[in-house]
Amino acid sequence: MRIGELSRRTGVPTRMLRYYEEQDLLHPERAENGYRVYDETAVSRVQQLRGLLDSGLTTEIIRRILPFLNRPDQIHLHPECLTPETAALLREEAERIHQRVECLARNRDAIYAYLDAVQPKDAEVDAAVDAART
Repeated sequence: MRIGELSRRTGVPTRMLRYYEEQDLLHPERAENGYRVYDETAVSRVQQLRGLLDSGLTTEIIRRILPFLNRPDQIHLHPECLTPETAALLREEAERIHQRVECLARNRDAIYAYLDAVQPKDAEVDAAVDAART
């Protein structure tokens, strides 16, 4: 399939697919006319890339572990994949993601607290509606 079809099937813009290729994450064949040609496995590979990128992994880390991943919904790392350098990178990424989750949770809690402070309670709303009707 050509890049436009892969884009339609995955929802990933063609520009991003070209970027994945530049980052050595996607490896299309080339037709005689120079067009990129993808096989069926490219659909699941792009979905896998999106999931890994959305989880916060960098393209550098993904490039290192990608050869050892089987399916877009599961990560099966081959023992050779976990070199000390890769393991250190993954630990750093996990910590970074953990800190981001904690920050997001604090922000969520602050927003809920703000809403509780400014949003009228149900009883207050009912009283205001009753008062407006009379």
